[in-house]
Parts: sequence; structure tokens; C-alpha cells
Amino acid sequence: MSQTLAPTLGEATIQELREAVRGAVFAPGDEGYEDASRVWNGEHDDRSPAIVVQCTGAADVIAAVGFARSNDLSIAVRGGGHSIAGFSSVDDGIVIDLGRMNAVRVDPAARRATVGGGAVWGDVDHETQAYGLATTGGLVSSTGVAGFTLGGGIGWTMRKFGLACDNLVAADVVTADGRLVHTSETENPDLLWALRGGGGNFGIVTQFEFTLHPLPSPVYAGLMFYPAETAPELLRAFRDWSETAPDEITGLVNLTTAPPLPVIPEQWHGKKVAVFVAVSTGPLEEGDTLVAPFRKLGEPIADLLGPMPYTMMQSLLDPLWPKGIHAYFKACNLNGLDDATIERFCTMHLETPGPQCEIHIHQMGGAVGRVPADGTAFSERSMPYVMNAVTGWHEADQDVAQSHADWARAAVAAAGDAATGRAYVNFLSEAGAARSAYGEEKYARLAALKTQYDPTNVFRLNQNIAPE
Repeated sequence: MSQTLAPTLGEATIQELREAVRGAVFAPGDEGYEDASRVWNGEHDDRSPAIVVQCTGAADVIAAVGFARSNDLSIAVRGGGHSIAGFSSVDDGIVIDLGRMNAVRVDPAARRATVGGGAVWGDVDHETQAYGLATTGGLVSSTGVAGFTLGGGIGWTMRKFGLACDNLVAADVVTADGRLVHTSETENPDLLWALRGGGGNFGIVTQFEFTLHPLPSPVYAGLMFYPAETAPELLRAFRDWSETAPDEITGLVNLTTAPPLPVIPEQWHGKKVAVFVAVSTGPLEEGDTLVAPFRKLGEPIADLLGPMPYTMMQSLLDPLWPKGIHAYFKACNLNGLDDATIERFCTMHLETPGPQCEIHIHQMGGAVGRVPADGTAFSERSMPYVMNAVTGWHEADQDVAQSHADWARAAVAAAGDAATGRAYVNFLSEAGAARSAYGEEKYARLAALKTQYDPTNVFRLNQNIAPE
């Protein structure tokens, strides 16, 4: 990694920024620069920012945006740093890191949470669960609230509580011209509409306000592991069950390889398995009834469904996705799960190039589908499923990276006619997918708002929506 300053930035210029902000400023060669430059996805960990600003509040963000514009620097905004596509860092530009802005304040009477733009879902769950409350959060607790919410927010409680973006009721946003703008249903409502699924195109959110819902802990949740040969039967059962399952439960099927966890019999470690995952927001005593069809599929390898703390479920997958892992995702929305599509997915499951290649089939519907199609910027709500081809590996090897990306693309292609043509933007590793993800009508509305709030495309490191 280069240890020299970008040509346009002299030490005196950088010192001006240091004096303008209360947070830390790191340039190449500074102690702490290497750590400050690190992101979650190892595939994008070779970037060399000219400057990293660890902001402590909205004033720091405003100063950093002004500095970037004055010095013609590309801006990467980092919340939790989990961007699959690598948008959390940039070569020779500025990283505006919100990680220190992670405070969470809960108003239990109003059932509202005010959340800093750099918080991760573990921060939110820790505070809200103290009051027996929750809102839809990430599938890994270290996922940033900002990127997750702005892209939509598919999580374990979405069929009852809606997507994360559906629970966003207000926000403070630093715009491209350095203004701090508040948005809510009554103040700049067009901006709130865009933030609910339109990504980071419209500014830097320094503070979110979310609706909270009663969710006492423990919840009925967990996983059931089956042999790979059960996968077709499991997916057909999942399809049939999803048609009538109540909103209180959200399920997922994961075609994967058994990790070496103590809860899985050792003889199954490293072998292909099919996993049913579910979380219920309903009464604990109803949990067994809700998942009863899946206990009729034969003897599972491990049945881990039962009462558990909600925060445990929210962090259950954390050990499999540590910081520094190399990751590539590819996704599509599905209009259904016919038998032929199921068979193709099951074939792809057996042809993976590595042990952490997975096919996730997320159950949608419920509260997600009841929001009007044009009610938010989120791209599509009528689909019953979202398919995500997930890959992870630990070595920095281009051949390995290529083989994993090729497999993920082939797995999505296997959806065939079941794919709707839309995709969830948070599950996409390639940039340039916004138009196809949102569709022409919604993209046009977003582009008009982009022209209003960011006419020169200052915030372009995202699934970018170009100004008109």
C-alpha cells in the first residue's frame, strides 16, 4: 500500500482539516492509518484512501464533505463498513467514517430509537432489548445500520415489522452542498421516501429515527440441519409452508456446507447440508406448531429451533463472517419456487468451489408486501422470495475469487424464468446495478430527487443513481 500523500494534498492542507474536526484524521504514513483504512470485505481491503476522517458528529461530517469538494476528492461513506461492493473505501479519495457516531437512545413510551449513523445492529439490539423492544435489523450483528437501512433492510422480523426502511420515520442528512437537512413524513418527505431503499445517493445520514415494536426475549428461533439429499424436499416444504405461514414467523432456507460448530455432529462437519432457519415474533408456546411441517421431513442432523435470546439469534452467524473475510454476493428476486427451479438450485449447491458458498432463499411477504409499491424507494415488494448466492473465502487469491464469483453468477442464472428481473441492492457485489434493480419508473423518480439533492453526483460510491 502506498505511504505517500495524494499529489493534491499537502501537509498544511491536511492540517486545516485536522483543526476543523473533533474526530481523528489519518493520512498515509500516520500511525493508525492502516487500521483506519480496513473494511469488512477483504476483497476491497487493498484501497489506499488519501484521507480517513473518523467523525464524532454532524459538524465533522459537514467539514469533511466541504474538504472533499474543495480538494476534488471522491467520497466513500463508511457506516459499519460491510459494503459487499466495496463502497466503504476508495483509492486516493476521502473516507468519511461514521463509526464513532454509534450512540443509540431509546424512548420506550414513544417506541422510538434514535440511532447514530455509525451504529451497527449489535448496538441497536443491545439498547432496545433492554426495554423488550426491537426493529428489523441485520442478519449479522456487525452490519452497519446505515447501509442496511438505506438499501431496504431484509431481516429476521420483517414479515411482522416490515423492512428496516419501513421503520425509518425520520433522519438527519448532510447533503452534497454541506447543509444539515431533517426529513420526516412532514418535513422534506420526498427525501425520506428516497432514503427508504434508495441507498446512499442523497447524502450522509448522521442520525436515524426508527419505530420500535414489542419483542420480549427470548424468542422462538434457530436452525434445523438436514442432509443435502433432503434439500429438494425441504425447499418444496418451505414453498408450501410459506403460502400460509403467519406474519409472526420469517423463514429462510440455506443450501450450504456444515461448519465445524460443536452443535453439529462432528461427522457432518464439512459436508453438504440444507438448513431451515426461522425467527418468530409470536408467543413462545406457538413456536413448535409454526415449524411443525419441517419436523416431518425425517430425522434432522441437528434441531436447534427453540427459545433463545433475540440478541443471540441476531449474532448467531457472526463467527462465519468475520472482518477481513473475502466475500462476493449475487442476488435476484423470485416470483416463485417451481420444482424445476428447486432442482437447479440443488444442483448448484453440489457444485460449489468452496465450503462457504451458499444459496439463501429468503421468505418475503407479510408486512413487507403490504406497503404500497410506490410507498418507498425499495425496488420490489410483490415477490414471495429473494435468492442470494453468498460466497466467502479467506485467502487473497484471484483464481479463488474468480471461481467464487463465477459460481454465484451461475447460481443466480439458475433461477431462470423464476427471476423477476429485480434485485435487492444490498446483496449485489457489482456497481452499476441501480437501473435494473429499481426498474425504469422508480429509477426516474429517484433520479429526479438525485438532481435536487446531489446534482453533481458527489455521492456516487453506491449503487449509483445519476442525476438527470
